[in-house]
Amino acid sequence: MARAAALRVDVRPAMLRWARERARLTINDLAGRFPKLAAWEEEGTEAQPTLRQLEEFAKATHTPIGYLFLPEPPVEPVPIPDFRTHAGRAIERPSPDLLDTIYLCQQRQEWYRDFVRSSRGERLTFVGSATTNSDVIETAAAMRDALGFDIAERRDCPTWTEALRRFVERADAIGVLVMINGVVGSNTHRKLDPDEFRGFALADGLAPLVFINGADTKSAQMFTLAHELAHLWLGQSALSNVEPVSAPVQTVESWCNRVAAELLVPLAAFRDTYRQGEPLGDALARLARTFKVSTLVILRRMHDAGGLSRDAFWAAYHEELHRLEQLRGSGDGGGDFYRTLSARVGKRFARALVVSTLEGQTLHRDAFRLLGFTKHSTFQELAHNLGVA
Repeated sequence: MARAAALRVDVRPAMLRWARERARLTINDLAGRFPKLAAWEEEGTEAQPTLRQLEEFAKATHTPIGYLFLPEPPVEPVPIPDFRTHAGRAIERPSPDLLDTIYLCQQRQEWYRDFVRSSRGERLTFVGSATTNSDVIETAAAMRDALGFDIAERRDCPTWTEALRRFVERADAIGVLVMINGVVGSNTHRKLDPDEFRGFALADGLAPLVFINGADTKSAQMFTLAHELAHLWLGQSALSNVEPVSAPVQTVESWCNRVAAELLVPLAAFRDTYRQGEPLGDALARLARTFKVSTLVILRRMHDAGGLSRDAFWAAYHEELHRLEQLRGSGDGGGDFYRTLSARVGKRFARALVVSTLEGQTLHRDAFRLLGFTKHSTFQELAHNLGVA
């Protein structure tokens, strides 16, 4: 008994409670794995976990185990400008899923930046080419011209998935690393929450990166990509959870929202296509199909064009938002593994990393870590699918 007692770890109940809440888990969520968790969390308790139990608890809550021995919870700021709000207030505590996703993307960006430098790549002039004082319509037109993805091409896309794929390809072609994932890395047990964030941009003249939360709907991802690209045009990194109809109080987010709406649905073109008097449901379906955007974006443009009063707009918005929330899925589950992997890490990044590894410039272990798998056969098949084997 004395030996068993010696194996117990002296850890503050407050730190266990902090780790659980940080991971957005309840005691009931973890009760099956840690039946005595409630007792461990009681102040003044004599119940304590063993070292092995603490290690498992740290793993279950995605917490670095060293944090649990600190006298008080550490401050974990989001490492990029955070423009997310909820009910008009800043969101204070990021989830470990969000933090780990940002850290992984920063590592990938750092690798790719070094790769471009070693290849003597040139700085991308569109990064930082605009300011929040730049004209919204002119900036959106410049972005549309750079991307070469016009309304006619989107209208001809049979599905939103195809439209998003082409949009991503155009961004990739001008040098943007675009990564779409609904989970942390390749861990399907750690699903990302679109209510926490929809995407972020990591601005860099050599390796600009956009991450899109793949758990959101495809039409919503179109707007997120446009919004985050606007951040790159500003040359500013940012974490966002804006919706197309929101009116962010931050100047930067407001400007990016307006540019994104104009990029995807130019108001002049919208007015030419919009039919006054058409039943709202029919108009939403038709225009969303034409522009391949969310019906929420169409509602916003209807309001911008004077087709909906403020009250009618908000009533339609809340009804439509409820409908769309039922359509959310895992974002990238199933399907072809290698196509999914390419979307998660971005084709531009994957191709560069595979080539560098095959040429002996990057260690296989480092490539596997950045790509999110461990098998050499997977790497070889990925290289074949990318056409660089």
